[in-house]
Amino acid sequence: MASAAIFSSLRRRRSPSLETFLAPVDLSNAVVLETLRAISAELISSFSGNGKTTPCFQGKNSRSLIRKIQVISVLLDALTDVGFSETASTVFLCLKELYLLLYRSKILIDYVKGSSKVWLLLQNHSISGHFHDLNQEISTLLDVFPLCDIINLSQDVNEQVELLKKQSRKSKLLIDKHEDSLRMKFYSFLNEFENGIIPDRNHLYTFFVEKLGISSVKTCRFEIEFLEEQIVNHDGDIEPSASILNGFVALMRYSRFLLFRFEDEEGELGRWKRKKTKKGLITQEIAETFITIPKDFSCPISLDLMKDPVIISTGQTYDRASIARWIEEGHCSCPKTGQMLVHSKLVPNRALRNLITQWCMANGIPYDLPENTDYSLESAVSSFPSKAAIKATKATSDLLVEQLQNGTSRAKTVAAREIRLLAKHGKQNRACIAESGAIPLLTRLLSSNDAFAQENSITAMLNLSIYDKNKSRIMDVEGCLAEIVEVLRHGNTTEARENAAATLFSLSAVHNYKKQIAIEDGAIEALAGLLKDGTPRGQKDAVTALFNLSTHTENCETMIDSGAVTALVGALRCEGVSEEAAGALALIVRQPVGASAVGNEETAVAGLIGMMRCGTPRGKENAVAALLELCRSGGASATERVVKAPALAGLLQSLLFTGTKRARRKAASLARVFQRCENNASLRFGYAERDTSFAGDVSMSVSISVPVL
Repeated sequence: MASAAIFSSLRRRRSPSLETFLAPVDLSNAVVLETLRAISAELISSFSGNGKTTPCFQGKNSRSLIRKIQVISVLLDALTDVGFSETASTVFLCLKELYLLLYRSKILIDYVKGSSKVWLLLQNHSISGHFHDLNQEISTLLDVFPLCDIINLSQDVNEQVELLKKQSRKSKLLIDKHEDSLRMKFYSFLNEFENGIIPDRNHLYTFFVEKLGISSVKTCRFEIEFLEEQIVNHDGDIEPSASILNGFVALMRYSRFLLFRFEDEEGELGRWKRKKTKKGLITQEIAETFITIPKDFSCPISLDLMKDPVIISTGQTYDRASIARWIEEGHCSCPKTGQMLVHSKLVPNRALRNLITQWCMANGIPYDLPENTDYSLESAVSSFPSKAAIKATKATSDLLVEQLQNGTSRAKTVAAREIRLLAKHGKQNRACIAESGAIPLLTRLLSSNDAFAQENSITAMLNLSIYDKNKSRIMDVEGCLAEIVEVLRHGNTTEARENAAATLFSLSAVHNYKKQIAIEDGAIEALAGLLKDGTPRGQKDAVTALFNLSTHTENCETMIDSGAVTALVGALRCEGVSEEAAGALALIVRQPVGASAVGNEETAVAGLIGMMRCGTPRGKENAVAALLELCRSGGASATERVVKAPALAGLLQSLLFTGTKRARRKAASLARVFQRCENNASLRFGYAERDTSFAGDVSMSVSISVPVL
């Protein structure tokens, strides 16, 4: 890893301003010496006094560097005392170089002190190399420092500087043998998993607790989270590879449960309960924060969190699914800038994807890379879980399932939470958990009176359901669907009810399950209730589930009888869910019984017209489709209500030229319906492809031309 990678990693980890890590080189001669003394004093004080100690690892290299900086500090004090000419440009040039060197030393020392222990072991050779590089730079700088020619220093200072020069010239790469043996031992545990051998508990205890000092759930969790952060930050540009690091993460998770079980979970669970961050999923299994999603993470087309950000030829970034649909509809321009596209190639924006992934991890949001994208083979291989990672994850899953089966009530709650966290990332994790038999045991916890046991078990179920093969495993467990619906109806917490709705959405991705979910007692009523009275996130979870269920034609009457139509019509006025609500209504009104039900809703037509006026491009498309289907299936009275809606002609005219390809088609068809009913009105519709079924010539005040599609 290059030196810049460490500095870059520090910037990502601590998120301060860039200036904090890039030492300014435009210091004036008057302040450079004072600034150098301050930095050197800070470095020295960090290793002495006030209870501050040497880092657990890289201690020899750190102490050696600090000793050299102590001599440099003596030199700086001497320069301050004796003074020298302002015209000594060579001296000041050297001092500015020294400033950069000290600043880089500070970054390296801070990096070592702030990193996890196992990470320092894994990077032992690389970080040792950085210390050696700094030693070489100190030697080079002192060799060119014009001390004797320009500055008169005392003999003792000169002697110390000369001794430092000699030591720096002779310095060699120092790799602590004890630390390197620990690194090799760490690898040996991974090799055991690779060969199908579960490491001995006593050996793991000796290594992690006695030698590394990782002696609690809290410290172990820090180590795991630090490793995960490195995988995300470096995106494959790291040694060891992401695949091996994933193996170490799995090994650490296994050791955490094997060594500490649930002995230290009182504080952990209490912290979890106090924190109670609000989390859930919205469309495409992405956890809800759609109100607070950073603007740069939202697709300019869909306005949703980007799951697969890609760059087009104009340099703009969009979610792959949205921009692909835009191009497939025949558009040749950038939706945001209007520039013509030079080509249609979509380049993955990996930097932005990493930032989105970090943000999702920080907020506890499941985030899986989409399958079958055109990421490079190298990237795909580096992220594929190793055999050791799979074996370690399987062993961890077995430990957690054992607690779900035989543990105390508290242990079961903690196990559900850990399964929830483990299932957040990676289909392999989700597969291992399900294969270990977790789903039937989590089902039992869904009816728990303990709010946190219920919330964690339903969220674990949600995360597991993201993996397609687990959907059938969930649906095949007797009573599981009924328990999920019961949580949706009467869950102990808002989060539990919302995550139950998101679970139904996830399961309903399988067509064969849509009818089964719809006929489950109380399922659609509860979704409709959540859509009416839930939080913004709950409404999003509910409307996406209802949309999925409405795609099955046999669910229409059930949705009408259960109040879903009324709820969907009401949702047309709710920002954030109106698009899906209009889409669901467009499906429901295809059947006469559905059209009748929607037509009987007093605000339905007005709500859809409002979406045509102010909705998103997709929302306008869904709204005009719903109105057209309402006319086709709802009979004369429904058609009359639509064509008499205020401003319909103008909205159709606008959609014919600015809407999506599908919206233009639907608008053209609805315009023909409008023309038939208004053949005596003053507005004239002209068509590139005229419908020969029109009766008579129709004149209107504004000519609307339907383009050839």
